[in-house]
Amino acid sequence: MKQDPDRRGYAFAIGGGVLLWLAAMAVGGRREAWDAGVYWVAAYPLAIVLAGWLGYEFPRRAWRWGLAIMLAQAMTLAVTALDFSLLPLGLIVFAVLSLPLMAAAVLVARWTRRSQAD
Repeated sequence: MKQDPDRRGYAFAIGGGVLLWLAAMAVGGRREAWDAGVYWVAAYPLAIVLAGWLGYEFPRRAWRWGLAIMLAQAMTLAVTALDFSLLPLGLIVFAVLSLPLMAAAVLVARWTRRSQAD
């Protein structure tokens, strides 16, 4: 049975999203990673880079990598949060934050396809 190569992509996206969220929590010393400055200075830009790399490695339907990274972070927040009162608002914020990641993955995937076609 042939293994789906996209499974590796999902593993990198989900693992990377969780790792970036937890690392920002630990380094920033906050209960929620986005409350720490290190999330916006390091973790979120690294998430964009990760999405772009995944778009390069797995260019088919590349938009899903950015979404998977941010969904992994949303699920990590849901697991680590002590208060769920703002979770619906948080999900909206994660959806908005996923847009640059999705754009990076799609742009890199298009660039990859064009350079391979030449």
